[in-house]
Amino acid sequence: LLLKVSSEIEKNWQTNRSDLNFYWQEKNATTYNLCRMNMFLHWISFNKFDIQNDDTLTHPKHLSFKWKMDVIVSNPPYSINWEWSDNPSLVSDERFSEVVLAPKSKADLAFVLHSLYMLSWKWTAAIVEFPSVLTRSWDEAKIRQHLVDNNHVDTIIQLPDNIFFGTNIWTCIIVLKKDWTRKEDTSILFIDASKEFVKTWKKNKLTEENIQKIFQTYQNRESIEHF
Repeated sequence: LLLKVSSEIEKNWQTNRSDLNFYWQEKNATTYNLCRMNMFLHWISFNKFDIQNDDTLTHPKHLSFKWKMDVIVSNPPYSINWEWSDNPSLVSDERFSEVVLAPKSKADLAFVLHSLYMLSWKWTAAIVEFPSVLTRSWDEAKIRQHLVDNNHVDTIIQLPDNIFFGTNIWTCIIVLKKDWTRKEDTSILFIDASKEFVKTWKKNKLTEENIQKIFQTYQNRESIEHF
């Protein structure tokens, strides 16, 4: 995911990958090692990336770079347990202290708040989530209200089901902006891209045409009936 985003940055910002710095944290040791291997295989210099193996929510490793991450992309685990009730210090953690903690059995919006906290003021975060985070009540509703009231939610993109390996669930992308003045108004753009795919043998696939339709709609913020 990091490498794919860097290739888009190279293409659209006329910059070189060697000018970019990569930061990532992953709890799963196998995935962590695969990411490090990928960096070397794609000729990313060792001094250009900092990849850490630990729990992002309870032991964040990059807080010294808070408010400095220009582009954040994340595909966090869905509806996992986290140890907030066993770690009282998290209540006063700057990442979460402006609003309530995400439920103990559903850490999804804790990852969203972490990403927003790390984001630089002028740029963007895009987080793949399970769509239930948009509708569940109680503390998750309070977190969503906080994000909306502070004009951080730029766009919600509903994706087709069955597009990821190993699962056929529906997903959505939450696009965040930290600085509300970067948005033209307080509106939130909703894109229903659930039908934007072609069917292959086992999976649904987003084509380049599907991706461009979503992207152009996002850029132009135009109203398209049923989309």
